[in-house]
Amino acid sequence: MPATKRPKPLYQRGAYKLYARAGRALEIIWYDPERRRERSLSAGTRDLGEARLALDRLFLASTGAKRCPTCHRAWDHRETPLLADAIADYLILGEHKAGAKSARSRLGHVLDYLADRPATRCADVDARWVDGFRAWLRAKPVVSPRGAVTRDRTLGAVEGCVLQLAAAINATPGQKAAFRAEQPAAVAASPVYRADVPMLARMFDFCLRPEAPTEKARAARRRERANLLRYLRFAVSTWARPDAIFDARPVQWHAAARVLDLNPPGRRQTKKHRPKIPIARQFAPYLDSGDAFLPVSLVRAPWERMRAHLGLPTGRESGEKLIRRSMATIARRRIGEAQWRQGEMMLGHVKTSVSDIYALPDPANLGLALAATESIIDDIERLAPGAFDPPAYRAFTAPRSLAGPKKL
Repeated sequence: MPATKRPKPLYQRGAYKLYARAGRALEIIWYDPERRRERSLSAGTRDLGEARLALDRLFLASTGAKRCPTCHRAWDHRETPLLADAIADYLILGEHKAGAKSARSRLGHVLDYLADRPATRCADVDARWVDGFRAWLRAKPVVSPRGAVTRDRTLGAVEGCVLQLAAAINATPGQKAAFRAEQPAAVAASPVYRADVPMLARMFDFCLRPEAPTEKARAARRRERANLLRYLRFAVSTWARPDAIFDARPVQWHAAARVLDLNPPGRRQTKKHRPKIPIARQFAPYLDSGDAFLPVSLVRAPWERMRAHLGLPTGRESGEKLIRRSMATIARRRIGEAQWRQGEMMLGHVKTSVSDIYALPDPANLGLALAATESIIDDIERLAPGAFDPPAYRAFTAPRSLAGPKKL
């Protein structure tokens, strides 16, 4: 009998073709010249979109992304790929790397800009093209998930997108970005506001002693602000970035050494290094009990209510990272310039050379930073009694499950 002719593939890239199978996952078929026969591989899904991605990954892995995604020919350095295709390949190849989420978000703005310019190729992206993109993105305000305008887009955020675009083009074989991107630090307006100890104490008072007409209403507000209180304690005690606080789980706490590893197991370190740090005596009981860890993915809503109540500056000046910046400023005066390297190690700006976690609390390593943190907490406790008092805290809220992230 003559062989049955295959139908037209659902999707094809180079020699790789995608076919449907009755009642089974989609199949990828290609000809292997080394083995001189056809080979096949299950796409692992019946969803066409996911199967196309599986085929793209296989194609890119086998060719090293050295073929044009449009015509599937080897690069001859005279034709360049479509910019949208180069970005898509860049995101596929980097989907498991640290920073993949940020890269997808930044390049999403470039893809939006390409919606009216679909024929743009990598070679077309020069300084003039990028200046047009900068002006277009700068004019687009930042909006909330509900579509409300929250603030103007900063120059630093725009330049971050340009840097990511340059990385995507440079990662495409045979291509090189024909423009220069400014470093974000050169265009970013760094927040200048810092909270002092009395203001930090007022933040704790906002959680512990809310204003309400009745005791029942006050208790309800304390429960609503319990996670904000957890965040304040964690941020003051560790000087950590908000994302490190939200990621923290009990497995990172080394109780015997009184050291917290801010980098979760299995997470690869990035340029924003997450250090191992000694923990203040006032905060250690919360880590011992497991009550320190946040069961929510963010505390933005209660934070915004606190910011309005206390009259803090708007925008990036007093976001959730304010505690980290404020603690570093206050502690620097107490540690002194001669020993400030310990503060840099505490912040993760300098990697510690100490391999033994039991040595971290020593004054020669991070002990001075630890002492400064404990003295700041003592000052906060004097101004806001109960800020780090477990009995007072447990009087109005019980530990909540860490089973799944929720939003307040």
